[in-house]
Amino acid sequence: MAKPGRRPKPKAERSAAIDAFLDMLVAERGAAENTRIAYERDLIDAEGYLSSRIGELALASTDDLRAYLAFLSDEEDGAVTARTVARRLSALRQFFRFLVSEKRRAEDPTSTIDSPRQGRTLPKVLAEAEVTALIAAAQNKEGPEGIRLIALLEVLYATGLRVSELVGLPQSGISRDGRYLVVRGKGDKERLVPLSEPARDALAAYVGVRHSFLVAGREKSQANWLFPSRTSSTGHLTRQRFAQLLKELAVEAGLDPERVSPHVLRHAFATHLLNHGADLRSVQKMLGHADIATTQIYTHVAGESLKQLVETRHPLATAATGRKIA
Repeated sequence: MAKPGRRPKPKAERSAAIDAFLDMLVAERGAAENTRIAYERDLIDAEGYLSSRIGELALASTDDLRAYLAFLSDEEDGAVTARTVARRLSALRQFFRFLVSEKRRAEDPTSTIDSPRQGRTLPKVLAEAEVTALIAAAQNKEGPEGIRLIALLEVLYATGLRVSELVGLPQSGISRDGRYLVVRGKGDKERLVPLSEPARDALAAYVGVRHSFLVAGREKSQANWLFPSRTSSTGHLTRQRFAQLLKELAVEAGLDPERVSPHVLRHAFATHLLNHGADLRSVQKMLGHADIATTQIYTHVAGESLKQLVETRHPLATAATGRKIA
């Protein structure tokens, strides 16, 4: 029996309604595996908490769901962020809308629940000099591992791909002239992303040593991937391994490894483009955002960078000269 104040353990098996919803996400919406897993985790968490109260999540009332969300926000039980609570509520909304559309329920119990207020969280970004330091550190590494790491870095910084898109690139993803990548992203949507000259050169060098990462007897599972892995069950380099390599590289580059991740490099790509005058629509297309509102967050990051630049470098700025701007 769970101790007072502790969350009951999730049920070992999820309900049939959750299974049906997850199947719909993949079959009808083309959801990526990571998206399906995220929804599964959030819904099972809710069902686990409510199981002793109502049996299964599909039977939950508005009051049941409010109790669950209040529990998540309880400071004495781990204090999950407002962002996490909002994400869980979003998953619940999608689940119950599905049940209503399938006539498994007459009403949506989330319809009168408001999302928690969230402060604006700006993406973590590396400065251009810090990205240069990372690439320089990778160039100091010898052999196929170093050549592959340079290619991964250059491609990620040149394209802003999601890490799952990067490590899961097929060999056929490189255009015939080597100037573009054909990327299949969220919702199984395809987009064309241009490659910079350094990225093209790094990829060309890597392709020459790609065979070093192939293992005899596993050619079938590895053949399709641009970045095959000798050990991964997927046949290609995993997100976790690439993130680990970046942390190690950050230390060698003299950077705080906690500030460096594949997603931070994606943020850097977008912010640095905007700093250099790229238009928001172009950045949206390259990032694969369905809604430009998602891309607009980077304008705030770019704005903060420009503000700091003026405050520290402008000849009339107080911080630089002790003079006040008239």
